[in-house]
Amino acid sequence: MTSVVIAGAGIGGLTAALALHELGVAVRVLDSAARLLPLGVGINLLPPAVRELAGLGLEPALARIAVATAQMAHFDRHGNLIWSQPRGRAAGEQWPQYSVHRGWLQQLLYETVRERLGPDAVRTGAAVRDFDQTADAVNIRVAVADSEFELRADALIGADGLHSAVRARLYPEEGAPIWYGQRIWRGVGRAAPFHTGRTVAIAGDNATAKVVAYPIAEELDEQGRALINWVCEVADPGAEPGTADWDRTGRLADVLPHYADWHFDWLDVPALLASSTRILEYPMVDRDPLPAWTSGRVTLLGDAAHPMYPLGSNGGTQAILDAAALAAAFATDGADVSFNTDGADVPFNTDGADSSFNTDGLDVPKALARYDAARRETANAIVTACHDMPADRILRTVAERAPEGFTDIAQVLTPAELAAITDAYRQTSPTESA
Repeated sequence: MTSVVIAGAGIGGLTAALALHELGVAVRVLDSAARLLPLGVGINLLPPAVRELAGLGLEPALARIAVATAQMAHFDRHGNLIWSQPRGRAAGEQWPQYSVHRGWLQQLLYETVRERLGPDAVRTGAAVRDFDQTADAVNIRVAVADSEFELRADALIGADGLHSAVRARLYPEEGAPIWYGQRIWRGVGRAAPFHTGRTVAIAGDNATAKVVAYPIAEELDEQGRALINWVCEVADPGAEPGTADWDRTGRLADVLPHYADWHFDWLDVPALLASSTRILEYPMVDRDPLPAWTSGRVTLLGDAAHPMYPLGSNGGTQAILDAAALAAAFATDGADVSFNTDGADVPFNTDGADSSFNTDGLDVPKALARYDAARRETANAIVTACHDMPADRILRTVAERAPEGFTDIAQVLTPAELAAITDAYRQTSPTESA
């Protein structure tokens, strides 16, 4: 039985574990965190990612913890509508687009991995430190507390995030993430449902300040307010970036002054920010695209392979698509795979797992090379596109031409300029039909 060690129990690593398990691969997941807690805030999953999770039998559970997004809409900093577009099933897609708390999604994946692969399939408090390869295997050195141990496997998948130890071993001269002078604050608060009640709303522009807000739970509180995820992006070119840590605590006093008078007739932005019990701060950073993710029996996945700006609903989506492509590459002929969830209760590392695929004798380096070829150029193109999205350029144009607001967007933008927003999302937000 082919054996794989995955470094990182995030969305990409856990999805890859489930997908590979369906092929009869023995998988072990290692994560440096002492415990996997439901950390973070909201994310969006595009229909192609939802399709892959549905293939793993997870869509019903996902639907219970998420909101099926119906619309994406852009507004100026006064709350006036610039552009909107239906999303997910509202746009005729086979699968929905979902807005969900990242921590809830990670917990769903984690619990499913433990159910299907066994309670020991994920080991926390275990950080991959180094590795070396032979012709037949990869030897992985793992740190646990003050000691180390070694694992031997057929492949190592580095799904260990922006500060990936596996990537650093493959590219030791790369250095720190790249800072471009934009800072974001994020949180989850309460507000009355707005527009469709399932709208991802983006207001303002990234030359000064921008806010993104969308619901991540169906239930309303006693005051009729929805649970709203928000992201505030502020230009901060003269400052030092600080630590790029998704769980770094931020302060309301730092972000609120940028939005003190953003009172729309459909959303009170200062009140939403103030209703959050915790605020996170993060510098907008990424890394340059790599010329290769794979070296022999080692490859990268998710943020370790292609860290990108949190734009276009792409972080979690692309990690899930990586996992699906990795499983497809592990199929003996390298063809596309429809995940088979029959026999999902097969224990971890049990010979003879109920799978229609046989990975015994698989040429692992060739499989990882197939995965690299299938995914790297697509993901790298999205990383680059997120640096200068046409949608952001159009939003800046609106702010310049109509700084005090407008009543008719047709008097501010041409039809071609409005169409450029739609074209931008075609590049960075793949749909089921793309």
